[in-house]
Amino acid sequence: MILMNIKLDNLYAFRKFEMNMSYPKKIVGSTIAQEYLKDYPNFRYKKVIVLMGANASGKTSLGKAIMDIFRFIEKKEFGRITEKISDTAKPASFSIDFVGSNGYLYRVDALIDAADNIKTENIHVSVQKEKIRNTDNYEICASRFRTVNLKTKTEYIRELEEIDSDNWMFEFTLSLEQKKQYQLSQSEKYREILECTLKALDPRIKSVIKVQESNDSYIINYENFSVLLHDGELVDKNNILSSGTKEGIGVANIIASMKSGNFSFVYCDEKFSHIHSETEKAFLSVLIECMKDDSQMFFTTHNTDILDMNLPKHTFAFLRRGTDEDTMINCVYASEYLKKNTESLRNAVENDLFAALPSVDTVYSLAEL
Repeated sequence: MILMNIKLDNLYAFRKFEMNMSYPKKIVGSTIAQEYLKDYPNFRYKKVIVLMGANASGKTSLGKAIMDIFRFIEKKEFGRITEKISDTAKPASFSIDFVGSNGYLYRVDALIDAADNIKTENIHVSVQKEKIRNTDNYEICASRFRTVNLKTKTEYIRELEEIDSDNWMFEFTLSLEQKKQYQLSQSEKYREILECTLKALDPRIKSVIKVQESNDSYIINYENFSVLLHDGELVDKNNILSSGTKEGIGVANIIASMKSGNFSFVYCDEKFSHIHSETEKAFLSVLIECMKDDSQMFFTTHNTDILDMNLPKHTFAFLRRGTDEDTMINCVYASEYLKKNTESLRNAVENDLFAALPSVDTVYSLAEL
């Protein structure tokens, strides 16, 4: 599954929000291999999206919105969507365009009526699909979709059955919504990847051993003690592992899953907040290298050192929160501002060209209290 466009209105903190993942022309000598569909070379898409922005700008919320929409498509259950409506006195809606594994571009439009107690009849969904042609880019293919009167669509389950579901993966920072503390890959090489990842983050670690009696249990060995990772839960009563090392468990899961090709869509949300900048850059390079054909990764971060990496400018997008109640959060693309290869992305960010830097006036006012 490759996400090409998303619109959100009255969901989470998004109002009239739109984000697009196509780009206009092939980049010669790009450091990201094959940013186009394998069988349709004119159909270009952003394979890697590095998403930045101030605190509470919507990076995590965007990932959770995408996850909830994907789950809605797969499970046909609307509860996860409707409970995220910002104002139930107003209609809510979303629209996503994505490429399935079958060579089709899909468009899912959804409208949720304003209601205090939302029922099945309040959910209106339209699903369209277009076979991607050899000469199509995203814009040409999407132009064949028709405008639909969603009010006439009353059987959303039947509509969603038109979609061939695909594999996707989301890794967020720890939250109460997760059933397990950590997701663990079932890849054959997971133990090796976990060991290598944790050793990179904590040189004191000697080895990682799989518990033979369990599919999801590993022992993290130090010189004179060990820590158990059991069925997605870390048994670390003495709090031995550092915050960065704990984050490494999730990072290893992403790497193993991407190397195995199990997931075509990955949303990696601030998994490196406690990890050194240079280490984060190295891991991002590895993640990109592990990506298969026709796959996509969102990578959110606050680390401005990422801007120095040799990545195409269209890779970078910035979320910014405004004061306009009609929009609230919008997306800014670096490639729309910086047209020349010689223009410095880091300088643009530091000079707040994208108006995405946080305001610190309130912070400084604390000194005067």
